[in-house]
Amino acid sequence: GRTHSMDDGSRQGTCLLMDKGDSTAKVLEVTPDSYARWRSSFLGDVTERLEQHAILAAAGDLRGRSVLDAGCGDGAFAVAAWAKGARISGVDASQAMLEAAHTRALSNGAKVDLVHASVEELPFPAGTFDVVVMASVLCTIQDPLRAVSEAARVLRPGGRLVLGELHVWSLWSLSRRLRGWLGNQFWRGVRFWTVGEIRAMVHHVGLNVQHVRGSIYYPPWETAARLLWRADQTLSNLGTFGAAFLTIRAVKE
Repeated sequence: GRTHSMDDGSRQGTCLLMDKGDSTAKVLEVTPDSYARWRSSFLGDVTERLEQHAILAAAGDLRGRSVLDAGCGDGAFAVAAWAKGARISGVDASQAMLEAAHTRALSNGAKVDLVHASVEELPFPAGTFDVVVMASVLCTIQDPLRAVSEAARVLRPGGRLVLGELHVWSLWSLSRRLRGWLGNQFWRGVRFWTVGEIRAMVHHVGLNVQHVRGSIYYPPWETAARLLWRADQTLSNLGTFGAAFLTIRAVKE
């Protein structure tokens, strides 16, 4: 997925890294090549496909729906949503990512409206979208609550917000936090979430949680992924503990 791709040392788009004891946010620019490297491995390819499946399942029927992919990266989800019948828009803070998304849309014959903007200040009127998706975005930005509030604002009444985030209770987060403690600047700055924290944030902006699922239960090793990926959807029925990726759907009443 979008943030799993940093396991090759990089990250989509523009992200904010906060050094402990340093209140200055530093911006790290990463090229779309990070995605290509991640997807070229079996671990990256199967992990991204499972995450995308989880997001699409939470989003529901997209036929004829106006959908915003907030933090769209190189457009992989946006193109998948278009293929499901969505009228799709994508926002990202990285011009390089938007160019990659444009290229992806063209190569797939997809119509995707792309906008250069921050997810913390969405350039759309209130009530514009039926569905807003934010996948692996809140873990890296400076003000997650503001981003969720903006997503809620641009949803129409009855609209759905779908969040996909990195879960704190998994072997993936354990290994990444260890890398952060050992000096990896990116993983030092990333936030991992509990279900309760995301629920509280969503409720704070006036949305009601309908759906919580986990995915990516195998450890972050290719051999484990080859052995266990087919069982992932079965494991998701048993709860979120051990899942690397959380998917939460909330509704605007």
